[in-house]
Amino acid sequence: MIGVLLVGNGAREHVLAETIVRSKHGPCLYSFMKANNPGIVSLSREVRIGNYRDPEPIVRFAKDAGVSFAVIGPEDPLNNGISDALDAAGIPVIGPLKNLARLETSKSFTRDLVRKFGIAGNPQYRSFSSIDGIAAFLDEIGAAVIKPDGLTGGKGVLVQGEHFMTASEALKHCAEILREHPSVTIEEKLEGEEFSLQCFCDGTTVAPMPAVQDHKRRFVGDAGPNTGGMGSYSCEDHLLPFLRPRDVQEGLDITRRVAEALRTETGKPYRGILYGGFMVTRQGIRLLEYNARFGDPEAMNVLPLLSTDFIDLCRSIIDGTLERLPVSFERKATVCKYVVPCGYGLPKDHPGASSTSARIEVGDIGTARLYYSSVDQRKDGLYMTTSRAIGVVGVAGTLREAERIAEDAVRAVIGPVDHRPDIGTDSLIRRRVEHMRRIKRSSSELT
Repeated sequence: MIGVLLVGNGAREHVLAETIVRSKHGPCLYSFMKANNPGIVSLSREVRIGNYRDPEPIVRFAKDAGVSFAVIGPEDPLNNGISDALDAAGIPVIGPLKNLARLETSKSFTRDLVRKFGIAGNPQYRSFSSIDGIAAFLDEIGAAVIKPDGLTGGKGVLVQGEHFMTASEALKHCAEILREHPSVTIEEKLEGEEFSLQCFCDGTTVAPMPAVQDHKRRFVGDAGPNTGGMGSYSCEDHLLPFLRPRDVQEGLDITRRVAEALRTETGKPYRGILYGGFMVTRQGIRLLEYNARFGDPEAMNVLPLLSTDFIDLCRSIIDGTLERLPVSFERKATVCKYVVPCGYGLPKDHPGASSTSARIEVGDIGTARLYYSSVDQRKDGLYMTTSRAIGVVGVAGTLREAERIAEDAVRAVIGPVDHRPDIGTDSLIRRRVEHMRRIKRSSSELT
């Protein structure tokens, strides 16, 4: 019997748990979580609750269960060296070692690595460990993007014109960031459309998943503050309406070169998920960032479509034989929409913020997939926390039908909840496509 340890407790880990247990190999799932996710519990032979800071209880659990390997879902355990501790105990891990996970945990490390190895995709950037020189660099690049060096839960990026307007405001934000982080990376602001390209990697071979577009903004029409992600969609052709096959190929080429650079730089193979955030611009494909794990919500778009057995995939990553395994996905569209408390993303002093920590009920969701995120299962029912509660996913032959399935399912969740009804809709897709058309027109006019 194959035993698998899963570390993590969100919707991303719920879909990972589902993908693990549906394997033809009939594995036993053991889950280590910092909160009690009822969806993961229902799929697990045994569960232990604890924090992700101390590796010892996680390693002990893995040994007690006699697992064959571990799968790490979120970024915190990677940053805390959980992969290193499991690896040292002789337990293979789907998730990079801490030194390699710097690809996500340090923006400056990634930018410098890409520059050092002459890899395409970097915008103009500089990293600063003090306020000295920032004002001059801001003058040099014009509109800027500010990124703290370190983990910020997907909410730390500040964009000029959205989060601040002037160079003096940018300086103030940089000073605040440097009080909490070792450095700040400042990049030129790019214009275009973003896409997520998640890849399996065994250190040498990189195998792509379908392209996905995430929606960070809290409210309809991409208004409001950035969040951990309000939802995402993918298309049946594994592209996106504004993407060409060569755009995805450019992103994949960058990722393959980054995997090679990591091995050269560190002497260790990167084993796990390489998730690149890219933007299509008038100058071509630009690299926004890398994550060292599946995206949340993007994992919920791709894993339900995975045709290749996940246990076989994990074994090939561990053994370094990924090039021998055909990796395939169903040709279907997906739409993921997050159910959140009405107060999610609002300032704590906002009147609507009191809607968090409320009881909810889930009715008939039809054919949609449901994945629990930050919820608390109590004796009298299901309660939300202050974060995203439930991800629902529609899977269908067309994007329009997948969106309808997801939207119907969201409306079956009863309580003080909210969501973004525009994700995956024709109107929002048309806006994305028209945005890229305007960019390409302006590019042709410049040339």
